[in-house]
Amino acid sequence: MRPSRLTISAASVLAVEAAALLVIALIEVFGLSAGDAASLPTALGLIGLTAIGAVGLGALAFATFRGRSFGRSGGMVVQILAILVGLSALGVQPFPAAFVLSLVIPGAIGAVLLFLLARREGAEARRRADAGQD
Repeated sequence: MRPSRLTISAASVLAVEAAALLVIALIEVFGLSAGDAASLPTALGLIGLTAIGAVGLGALAFATFRGRSFGRSGGMVVQILAILVGLSALGVQPFPAAFVLSLVIPGAIGAVLLFLLARREGAEARRRADAGQD
């Protein structure tokens, strides 16, 4: 069965976020190779955690594309965390507008898409269960 446009859209948002995290990990690697790190173990840990986050987001994107509920719920958690981190940066001086917008806008779009997808999947599951009881 072919995934719906909503499924593809939600999975695409998660995949783009995974790609963005991977780019951030590569930027960190280049910064480390340029000698910009104050602490090598800390830099390596940050690179590793960023790469793990990128792989995790990619797995959630794939699971969402395949119609698995854990992909939608895990993706929703990531979107909420992104929104909260972006909003928490509102009090930082000088105001990091690009950072806030790059977290809040995709996070809100992803959260809405995943919410709509979960509602639609739940309605379809109820319809299938009702049809099976008759």
